[in-house]
Amino acid sequence: MTYLRPVRRLDPASWKSLLEYSGAMPIQNWSDTVLLVELADDPQFSDDLTSLLETVESRSDLDVVLNFQDVNFLNSSNIAKLLKLRKVQVVNHQRKLKLCAINTHVWGAFLVTGLDKIFDLYDDVASGLASLQLDQ
Repeated sequence: MTYLRPVRRLDPASWKSLLEYSGAMPIQNWSDTVLLVELADDPQFSDDLTSLLETVESRSDLDVVLNFQDVNFLNSSNIAKLLKLRKVQVVNHQRKLKLCAINTHVWGAFLVTGLDKIFDLYDDVASGLASLQLDQ
C-alpha cells in the first residue's frame, strides 16, 4: 500500500515567484524562508539577478544563498546589481545574503573591488546554508 505525503500549501505570492522562475533561473525554495539560487554566467547572470531583486523586494522574509559555481566573469553592471541586492536584503530587510563557490576569476574581482569585505562568502553551498542555521 502506498501512502501519500501531505503537500505544503503555498501562498499566492510563492506561486507567483515559482512561476516566474520556471524557465529563467534554477531557484530552489530550500525552506519557507531560504532561496538557493544557481547563477549562470553572463548574459543570463544579469537577468537572473534582476529577477531575484524583484522577488526579494516583494518578499521581505527571505534569506538568499547564491551559488557562483558557473559564473566565470563579473562586470561592473553585475557588481552594481549585487550591491543593490545586498542593500535590499541586508540593509533594508535585515535578512541574510550568502555567496558561495566563487571561482578564482570572480574571486579576483571581489578582492580588487573590496567586495570580499562586505559580503558573506563561503567555499561551497553546504557551508553557506549551514551558516544560515548557525546565525539563527
